[in-house]
Amino acid sequence: MALNHLAMSRFSIFGGVLAVGLILSIVAPSAGASTPLVLSQQNQQKRQVVITAMLDDLGNVIKWDTLLQPAIQELKARHPDLNIQINYTTTPYNKTRTHLLDALGNKSAIDLISVDQIWLGDFAERGYLTDLTDYVKIWGRASDWYQTNFDGGVYKGKVFGIWAWTDARGMWYWKDLLKKAGVDPNSLQTWDGYISSARKINSVLGPMGISGAVLVGLNYSPDIWYPYLWMLGGDILVMKDGHPTKGTYWFPAYNSSAGVKALEFIKEQINAGIKPLKGNPDKLFVDRKLAVLQSGSWLPGAFPRQQWPTFGQGIGFIPMFPVPTGINQTSTMMGGWELAIPQTSKNKDLAWELVTLMVDPKIMAPWLKQTGFLPTQKSIGSGPQLTQLNQTIPYYDKMVSMISIGKSRPVAPEYPQIAEHIRQAIEDVYYGVKQPKQALDDAAKESAKVLGW
Repeated sequence: MALNHLAMSRFSIFGGVLAVGLILSIVAPSAGASTPLVLSQQNQQKRQVVITAMLDDLGNVIKWDTLLQPAIQELKARHPDLNIQINYTTTPYNKTRTHLLDALGNKSAIDLISVDQIWLGDFAERGYLTDLTDYVKIWGRASDWYQTNFDGGVYKGKVFGIWAWTDARGMWYWKDLLKKAGVDPNSLQTWDGYISSARKINSVLGPMGISGAVLVGLNYSPDIWYPYLWMLGGDILVMKDGHPTKGTYWFPAYNSSAGVKALEFIKEQINAGIKPLKGNPDKLFVDRKLAVLQSGSWLPGAFPRQQWPTFGQGIGFIPMFPVPTGINQTSTMMGGWELAIPQTSKNKDLAWELVTLMVDPKIMAPWLKQTGFLPTQKSIGSGPQLTQLNQTIPYYDKMVSMISIGKSRPVAPEYPQIAEHIRQAIEDVYYGVKQPKQALDDAAKESAKVLGW
């Protein structure tokens, strides 16, 4: 049966790769209940199953049908005794978490949800998610996941989510603008080279309204700062003994010497005239008002799809963040969405089967081709499937190459609050309110309180 679309609303592209929230509720009518559907005699003999879904609208870039239809069709084929139907509505990303928490807090009978990777620990700690560890063991496909992506679905040693797709961040640049400014793209690969290149571009192209680079503002500044922290050996949070109530628990580590050095590089950019931006930097880049941009694997999607075959002629991509002198290993941050099954589900086996079908490479790979999202499975990120995807999506193989050096944000339940503390510290440095060390130390004190220390 065709998918029935209800509400579609605005899409938020940052924070987690293309933001997608999902609820699937599988309901069988009680005995004697009437149904509004006109059914054939054959269908009347089957048990009726209605799968009700709440999804993020994906910014209307693509409809969920592309992923759900083949999975549901296969589910129907596997269960000929069931008459499976699906309806879904959509909500924007900034409402999805609250909507999910309200529904699960009210113990609604929901069978499947998608959870932003940074929400998993919170949902699991509240007792809202089913432990999928035994399902995963029987399934036997966990080893095909990139380790960071698999670990992103684990909380306290148990699997609570399957990371379905991801994103990565690197450096994009307009080839002709760098050439006009006399800048070699390879110079962008070091901290000093990145700053000097931006200065040169500002000097040559600034009078034409073109900036060399910008610093990301709003809620996304931590995501651009983390790779510098990680490449210097730092962490956002670490496990520490001696917690007043939990024994061993998360403790803020981002104000370490690595964190301070990473934030000092941000300050150096500000001193060099690289300015914080509160608006959408992707749009500035698309409009050719920005020569170099640190952004995600979603950037090609900001251009008309018919331009993809010639995308590489005008735009270059470097699969890394600039590194300081003496550091060869770069890093990147990965976001993305996980499929999980609530404790309130009355159809856990069927919901799990649907999860495995949605992430099956035969179904997932065409979805990635349509969306430009990156795989969390090694079998898709290599071999013939990667070749096919790379022929369609600009720089896909280069973006996939970053997964092995990428990291995810911690699954600590308090992480969303921690991220706000870090964002405020970066903002304080952006606008000269505090020096990097003071800003991070002050933020870490607030984070420690939230974590119960």
